[in-house]
Amino acid sequence: MIVSVSRRTDIPAFYADWFFNRLREGFVCVRNPMNAGQVRRVELSPHSVDCFVFWSKNPAPMIDRLALLDDYKYYFQFTVNGYGADIEPRVPSVDEVTATFARLSDLIGPRRVVWRYDPVLFAGHIDADYHRRRFEAIAGRLCGRTERCMISFVDIYGKMRRRFDAVHGRGLSACQMRSLAADFARIASAYGMRVYTCAEKIDLESVGVEHGCCIDGRLIGALSEGVYIAKRASGQRSECGCVQSVDIGRYDTCMHNCLYCYANVGHESVMRNYMAHDPLSPFM
Repeated sequence: MIVSVSRRTDIPAFYADWFFNRLREGFVCVRNPMNAGQVRRVELSPHSVDCFVFWSKNPAPMIDRLALLDDYKYYFQFTVNGYGADIEPRVPSVDEVTATFARLSDLIGPRRVVWRYDPVLFAGHIDADYHRRRFEAIAGRLCGRTERCMISFVDIYGKMRRRFDAVHGRGLSACQMRSLAADFARIASAYGMRVYTCAEKIDLESVGVEHGCCIDGRLIGALSEGVYIAKRASGQRSECGCVQSVDIGRYDTCMHNCLYCYANVGHESVMRNYMAHDPLSPFM
């Protein structure tokens, strides 16, 4: 079993104490987000977990406790966009997160820290030239600390439309996607990385960017020094190539409050859930 920690929220940044408490207890209880009365108990023993996949914009609260994961396989999907406070209000500065990225990579190795530059969006002064400059600046800082970069292009969901419109946010045309992806591939190659897309329909192989997956059976097999066989995930978008996993997070709990976030309805509900959080509970 692969455990996703978590697509629904940033557990490493805001709920690391709870996660390590659950690891010590050996299980977690997860409510079905579509039916709160349906509860699943997920075992967290090394025998039960083939791999943890951590998703975060700031895993610093976990770093000093990584020894507690010595009996597990794991890797991080680490988002570094550097958009700034108008788009990512509570994400630490790009200087801080790239320093955390470097520290994490130095501890566990570049294969186990995947750089996410996503979602790629346009808003106000954030245009194609901005992305080229920002991507290269971050790639330069992460050189030698990762082997791959995952990108995706913004999808504008109904729940985010109002806050996205407030910053004049907009998506990209296929032509803009292809042009930027070519530049990203060229820049990443210069810094020893390869670029892959996350759940994108557009075919960018002609510009050096392959379809990728975030919960990656091949990577998990490599970390296990073998072959990991798993079914493709159900319940994800048709373009998603991830293998099956169990997510232990909860929607409406991430305090980063990014304007492009699909996992939060609004800041008020996030604050209510955050204030009600009990780090000793089996539920997040």
